[in-house]
Amino acid sequence: MTNNFSRCLFTLLIVALANYSQAASKPNIIIIVADDLGYADLGIHGCKDIHTPHIDSIAKNGVRCTSGYVSGPYCSPTRAGLLTGRYQQRFGHEFNPGPAGNNSPAFGLSLDETPLPQLLKNAGYKTGMVGKWHLGSTEKFNPINRGFDEYFGFLGGANSYTDGKTIVSNIVRGTKTVEEKEYLTDAFAREAVAYVDKQKKDPFFLYLAFNAVHTPLQASPKHDIDRIPNPNRRTYASMLFAMDDAIGKLLLKLDKENLTENTLIFFISDNGGPESVNFSDNGHLKGVKATTWEGGIRVPFFVQWKAV
Repeated sequence: MTNNFSRCLFTLLIVALANYSQAASKPNIIIIVADDLGYADLGIHGCKDIHTPHIDSIAKNGVRCTSGYVSGPYCSPTRAGLLTGRYQQRFGHEFNPGPAGNNSPAFGLSLDETPLPQLLKNAGYKTGMVGKWHLGSTEKFNPINRGFDEYFGFLGGANSYTDGKTIVSNIVRGTKTVEEKEYLTDAFAREAVAYVDKQKKDPFFLYLAFNAVHTPLQASPKHDIDRIPNPNRRTYASMLFAMDDAIGKLLLKLDKENLTENTLIFFISDNGGPESVNFSDNGHLKGVKATTWEGGIRVPFFVQWKAV
């Protein structure tokens, strides 16, 4: 299927909410976003040197949109399109803001837009976000003020995985800076599982936006893949393994709480891989992140809703 992810997402959610408007329980909704993932770096897409069984399972148990496209070739505009269901150019959000700490305090997701979490909140959902925001770093743009009940992550475009103080975007819970000692991808897994545990009795929306496998290239302490000869590719693989494990923990939690059948799960990457930067692989697709060739905007796109 060929789809622009933002429009397809909103269409599916409208159908889901319409079908369940009179039901005792609306479907839970989870959107999982990878960052700078290479198109050919998943097992389901034929990758041989990196195993991604948990991500692959979403495709195997659901629908694999084999020609899925995002609405921009890099991070912030894609997220703006995703959370509004609109082409980001229509509200002046077609560019990244610049390095963390140097971007304008006026930059952020337009306050004239009503983002997805606010719409779902109005429909009776609990709303939570874990991960990379990249849609404004001042308080008025904070996820807590854009429809999310809870937030844990960082507000900029990149962050250290091993030391939250290395890059300007501090780790925050809500609007308060917190210290995080765990490998960041593992911390996001912990927070996502905790959110499901907290909200398991109510319809919930979870936006899980990883910064993996975006730079800086920092290997997971739990995953050392000696069999991959290129050390840079080995580090990238370690980061991707960590993200797949994190997704596996979330899926396991859904199973344990008997929530899997009635949870609508999306998986995408925000754009294509920047092959020469993070040693990702876009396979047969021409182009890379920041280009509008296929390698920049065609992404893995899977949808699972077992009850339907």
